[in-house]
Amino acid sequence: MSEIEHDYEALPENSSLTANLIAGALAGIGEHAIMYPVDSVKTRMQILNPTPQAVYTGVANAFSRISSTEGVRTLWRGVNSVVLGAGPAHALYFGTYEFCKDLFGGNATKGHHPFATGAAGACATIASDALMNPFDVVKQRMQVHGSTYRSVAECARTVYTREGLIAFYVSYPTTLTMTIPFQMFQFSSYEYFRKVLNPKGQYDPKTHVIAGGLAGAMAAAATTPLDVAKTLLQTRGNATDPHVRNCRGLLEAFRIIYDQNGLKGFFRGLRPRVLSHMPSTAICWSVYEYIKWLISSHDRNKIPITT
Repeated sequence: MSEIEHDYEALPENSSLTANLIAGALAGIGEHAIMYPVDSVKTRMQILNPTPQAVYTGVANAFSRISSTEGVRTLWRGVNSVVLGAGPAHALYFGTYEFCKDLFGGNATKGHHPFATGAAGACATIASDALMNPFDVVKQRMQVHGSTYRSVAECARTVYTREGLIAFYVSYPTTLTMTIPFQMFQFSSYEYFRKVLNPKGQYDPKTHVIAGGLAGAMAAAATTPLDVAKTLLQTRGNATDPHVRNCRGLLEAFRIIYDQNGLKGFFRGLRPRVLSHMPSTAICWSVYEYIKWLISSHDRNKIPITT
């Protein structure tokens, strides 16, 4: 028991940029790849005018019907787009976060620094979403029911040919409107729960799982209305409704959602969104903190890495 406690030394408050980039890239790939089927179900359930075959009564029903009628592989359609984008985007994401957190004073003293971590989270998501947004558009186009795209390259090429470069960024302002408050809330909540559950600041896997899960679930639930609008904008090219197909921005998306579904329309896909973000955020933070700890420990010659 004493050896384990010795190995779990305190996490460095400001690890190297290389450690942050590598840890962030691996965390992003792991998070998105593992939880991708749940994300596919969420996208299906957020579509405003789905085909009759894509109307589901709940998350379990969606999984069952998609698997039985379209095949289990359908739940993974488009995952390559996420894997391609998540690595570099999350490397940029966590690298920016750690740099800005230190710059804004988040590592300066003991105690909680919600404004510093929240501002750092906002900077991180602005940078990473600029890189990730096109991959996210391709992912969602491949996730919708009836998608005929056979590869990420085919989907990206078709979207570009039919709708132009703007199609990959039409949802970017909406994405930022959603992800900035999401990430500000998520980062500040994670840092708060991490320090409450682990005041000594030692590397503790359980702390990162619990703190990450709680932060992700609360942030996901609070920003679901914005995510519904983002999904509408990113999948408008596949829509048959002319109002949806010609939607140009966030306010118009809100108006269409309200006109067609009322207030409940803003919470379409709430359950799969929370079910997706709670474990995915827990996975992301756990992998990130572990890789960062592993690299930092190796750099200090505390533990050997053997092949």
